[in-house]
Amino acid sequence: MERQSRPLIVAMKGHPGTGKSTLARAVAAALACPLLDKDDVRDCTLPLQRALAGTSAAAALLNDLCYSVIWRTAATQLRLGLSVVIDCPLSRRAHLDRLLELARSSAPVAGVVIVECRPTDASEWRRRLEERGAAAGSEGEGWHKPGTWEQLQGLLEGYRGCTDYDVGEVPRLVLDTTSAAAGVDDMVARVLEFIRQNSDVRLQH
Repeated sequence: MERQSRPLIVAMKGHPGTGKSTLARAVAAALACPLLDKDDVRDCTLPLQRALAGTSAAAALLNDLCYSVIWRTAATQLRLGLSVVIDCPLSRRAHLDRLLELARSSAPVAGVVIVECRPTDASEWRRRLEERGAAAGSEGEGWHKPGTWEQLQGLLEGYRGCTDYDVGEVPRLVLDTTSAAAGVDDMVARVLEFIRQNSDVRLQH
């Protein structure tokens, strides 16, 4: 069982197809705490996007709504004294600032750490992304995610480099999720050790 003297926000960071969600699920299970996945919310918004004529403005509005749902749900868990793993791209500094605001407003003040999935093997990253894209339906889980390498590159170009920002003093662990030696269990162990060193969470075996 995991015990902590104050709640902790484990903020996952990374682009689609990097293995971020797989690692987030494993970390949340290891910590026995809620996992808040932005994609779970976005998956449910297809009827709304259709009703709004599927415009880019509608997509942006619904994406913002998904973040609002995640922030509000995280605030509720923190008020209950629970740690949370938040699985979202964390692609903009404003998203990290919102998490820091949530942490400061909880009682006791919550800790925040970042676990960033940054693959170095582009071919393996592409394989995973396109394998997932081929398995996803146009209306089911993950319908809004890039399913091809070309779609991903378009998404990254749209970010205009904003994803590489200074996180200040927030502890950050960067993992190469395409390393042949990096199994999920090994990465979870590294994340837990990172948490031990950078938060008040006390992990008990």
